[in-house]
Amino acid sequence: MLKLVCLVPLLPLIGFLVIGLFGKKLSKGWVSAIGCGSVFASFAISLAIFIELIGRVEKSYTIDLFSWISAGKLSIPFSFLVDPLSSLFLLIITGIGFLIHLYSTGYMSKDEGFSTFFAYLNLFIFFMLILVLGSNYLIMFVGWEGVGLCSYLLIGFWFKNTAYNDAAKKAFIMNRIGDLGFLLGIILIYVTFGSVGYYEVGQFLISGSYVSGTPVITAITLLLFVGAIGKSAQLPLYTWLPDAMAGPTPVSALIHAATMVTAGIYMIARSNLLFTMAPITMDVVAIVGVCTALFAATIGLAQNDIKKILAYSTVSQLGFMFLALGVGAYTGAVFHVMTHAFFKALLFLGAGSVIHAMSGAQDIRKMGGLKKYLPITQLTFLLGTLAIVGFPGFSGFFSKDEILAAAYESNKLLWFLGILAAAMTTFYMFRLFFLTFTGNFRGSNHQKEHLHESPKSMTIPLIILAALSVFGGFIGIPEVLGGHHFLEEFLKPVFEGSSLRITHQLSHNTEYGLMAATTFVMAASLFYAYTIYFKNKTLPAEEGEKLNPWHQLIYKKYLVDELYNTLITKPLNLISGGLHKIMENQLVDGIINGIGTIVNWASTKIRLVQTGNIGFYIFVMVISIVLILFTQMI
Repeated sequence: MLKLVCLVPLLPLIGFLVIGLFGKKLSKGWVSAIGCGSVFASFAISLAIFIELIGRVEKSYTIDLFSWISAGKLSIPFSFLVDPLSSLFLLIITGIGFLIHLYSTGYMSKDEGFSTFFAYLNLFIFFMLILVLGSNYLIMFVGWEGVGLCSYLLIGFWFKNTAYNDAAKKAFIMNRIGDLGFLLGIILIYVTFGSVGYYEVGQFLISGSYVSGTPVITAITLLLFVGAIGKSAQLPLYTWLPDAMAGPTPVSALIHAATMVTAGIYMIARSNLLFTMAPITMDVVAIVGVCTALFAATIGLAQNDIKKILAYSTVSQLGFMFLALGVGAYTGAVFHVMTHAFFKALLFLGAGSVIHAMSGAQDIRKMGGLKKYLPITQLTFLLGTLAIVGFPGFSGFFSKDEILAAAYESNKLLWFLGILAAAMTTFYMFRLFFLTFTGNFRGSNHQKEHLHESPKSMTIPLIILAALSVFGGFIGIPEVLGGHHFLEEFLKPVFEGSSLRITHQLSHNTEYGLMAATTFVMAASLFYAYTIYFKNKTLPAEEGEKLNPWHQLIYKKYLVDELYNTLITKPLNLISGGLHKIMENQLVDGIINGIGTIVNWASTKIRLVQTGNIGFYIFVMVISIVLILFTQMI
């Protein structure tokens, strides 16, 4: 099956080409079949590869496809790397991607751009698969840029709305900032190691040519981390992700759950040995991660748009993953990527089901009592909420506990801030759940008359994702609970070099204490949300109502967008406007227009020589011959 790995990205690419070229002539049924079928076939092959890897002693294989770049000493093959890390991400991308495709057949069924939407989805999956399969940083960069392009197309899919176009441009431009850092990091990797291949760079580091903390290693990892900050929406380049909610809800699920935003996590996990040998960078990653987790969580406390709340929760959960990477818990970070893919895809698709029933409304203040009308959506959303807050036994409990335990061992302050962010997560997620599904319906009579459960094409993915959100964490039950951490063992060959340098040793009693503390904080936060929004039926303030200064600040998202607009956007627009007026209009246009004026003037004068008098022409010719002969004699 390993030889069929090239089909994994190829099938979605074929789906994109067929739908993109012939979608207008195909029925929606055929478009759905091709779009979903291509991704499902990729998932089936990925699953077979995953199972085959489990049974093999050798866990890493490089499959060369063709010679890609060859210039002088630079030789870069186009090849795929199949190992535990890439095979796990293949399953996540194609599995969650297929469910989102299936969901989209119902959600987008009445959209006039149905075929175009599925073409973009297939292309997005293709580039993400290229990103995780590439055996070197340059192929990763191709996929990296490809998902950036597709995110622009999908976020701005409803392009007739100017605000949606602005959100798409914002995502594209802010990602370019991070991408520049990533590209510079790749260049420095080649200059330093003479190769951009993962294996070659790893062997160079293992050989001992560089010691931990070497400035060039620190510089490389910081540049790579800049790329991860942009793609995975960390401080300060996070503001594009909440605005990405402008796209259709399946796009939000695809970008936020299993694909684009996890690219930065994958890149650092793939470069784990590089980062392990740069302790300064590791500290930066951990600090940025925990600050992002806490910062985004506070914003989520006061938002009223159902998708915006989930968007800030994504930013916060990504912060937890970077916290794990920063303290050397690479398996914990990847574990949380997997569980997050399950429950976040479930929550976004559940939100889409709510929005579908509410005729497009997204304000949770205008919802309430939907449990009666959307029983499947309500139950699956509740399970997803329990998973994301880390309720004992659910998938998020195991992955988040592993991260917090590693943070506790590394730095108690990081652990405390992580616990605080987790408490806020519990509060705003149950605030969202209670305001949406419990109490009395607060929408219009027209909305109430049309409330209904979503079709099976939308509810079946919800049920599957709910099951994964409940049981998906069993793949990583810690030893302290009598389990066997299968994922840690499976990923061991990938992180083996780093594990020799970073060890995590906590006593069972300490781990029990940390689990108890996390559970207590979660339960207290849940009870607080229950008291306010379920028992007392408190409603958020309506638009225009006066809020206390702190509430107003987090409701306005700390005015970060306004700050960026004042400090960066407006000065750049002013400078570019001045340059346009002076350099473009006066200097460049002046030179070009001046040349045109001179040519016109000269041609006006020279044309007078063309008199039409043959005698004058003979005279000029004779004079010219005389001058030529005279010049030759000299």
